[in-house]
Amino acid sequence: MEADSDALIRVHIERLILEGIDVAHRERPLLQQAVEAELGRLLATTGIAPELQADGAYPSGRAGAIQLPQPDTIHLGQQIAQAIYQGLGQ
Repeated sequence: MEADSDALIRVHIERLILEGIDVAHRERPLLQQAVEAELGRLLATTGIAPELQADGAYPSGRAGAIQLPQPDTIHLGQQIAQAIYQGLGQ
């Protein structure tokens, strides 16, 4: 589904739990930025599941799998965002 260029998509992730992944404290802001940027790119280019288009919300959700290890924090963030996006029903 293509995204409407005039649509406003607001995503709020209160807490992201990464089991089995050790991210250094100093790398966490970079990881957050990478997740936000990739998730924003995916939502802007591909859209969002129809059930979430009308004030839809998930109280919690599971993301898809990611490949480990990643070469750096940015790639890890991109993989996490792609897994979250898959979990949104895409």
